[in-house]
Amino acid sequence: MNDFAAVPAVSIEPAAHPRGFASDNYAGTHPEVIAALVAANVGHAPAYGNDQWTARFADIARELFGSDTEAFPVFNGTGANVLSLQAALPRWGAVVCAKSAHINVDEGGAPEKVAGLKLLSVPTTDGKLTPELVDLEAWGWGDEHRAQPLAISISQSTEFGTCYTPDEIRALADHAHARGMVLHMDGSRIGNAAAYLDTSLAAITSEVGVDVLSLGGTKNGLLGAEAVLALNPAAVPGLTYLRKTNMQLGSKMRFASAQLSALYEDGLWLRSASHSNAMAARLRRGIEALISDGRGEGITLPFATQSNVVFPTLPAETKARAHAAFHFYDWPGDATLVRLMCSFDTTEADVDALLAVIAGE
Repeated sequence: MNDFAAVPAVSIEPAAHPRGFASDNYAGTHPEVIAALVAANVGHAPAYGNDQWTARFADIARELFGSDTEAFPVFNGTGANVLSLQAALPRWGAVVCAKSAHINVDEGGAPEKVAGLKLLSVPTTDGKLTPELVDLEAWGWGDEHRAQPLAISISQSTEFGTCYTPDEIRALADHAHARGMVLHMDGSRIGNAAAYLDTSLAAITSEVGVDVLSLGGTKNGLLGAEAVLALNPAAVPGLTYLRKTNMQLGSKMRFASAQLSALYEDGLWLRSASHSNAMAARLRRGIEALISDGRGEGITLPFATQSNVVFPTLPAETKARAHAAFHFYDWPGDATLVRLMCSFDTTEADVDALLAVIAGE
């Protein structure tokens, strides 16, 4: 008897998989990306990146970020961050980051365990570092008893959905370089930041001194594809070898590269990010309206909405009611703060339905 005979088939009916507000990782793959995958699924192609699709993505990366850019497709964001930082630092190096940074909170200790690095985290009010905050941990060079602060890592957008302006990034880059440090950007949601700031991708990376970028894809509609971009290749030597060491070298790389090209070649990244930002802005306006007309008693909005996420505080009863209708996350360390994340496929109807639940309608 087949032991799996009683296992029910997975339903492919949309109603069985309702959209929520938990994470842009919950969203499916953009139809244009699926089409690019199908188009790349033809014949045989050289493995490990020696294919036409990977060569094309390398050209696109240079077009968007500058002629010196070197592109390394990888499987996921944690891998991109670990690979970037490992290439930037010697074994005695340390990374200054925000306490809320993904590398510090949500990567299972991978930077420390896999890359062998020390993270020096700094509390922030909004997820953003400043030169002054960096200096709380950027000290002790030459002291053999202290891990040497040799990199700064920032998230764009941050874990609180806030965005660094080009001037803020330039200030951090200048601060880092004056101290012999490398500036890394975790750009898992870089498209949302560029859309909000109305800038090019280069204007918040290569043009303002970022040395190495973890280029996001999955959170903006890809099927598990990210990339490390060496914007200043001299600052991150060895990426060719470290990608294999870190188990991030895909044999059938054409399928990752085809996705990345589909996202970044013709502006799909901007269209998708702009839409998810717009849905978050609609959600925020709706919550503000509830607060102003008295239907949102006890609700506050402690952080600015600058990307595709809204952070309201919800009274217990309101939060329980919303949880019963939609999937979203409570924010650790605060019993009332929740994260409501919009995606490339979030609709106005989704947002309005959530607002109606929050209002108790």
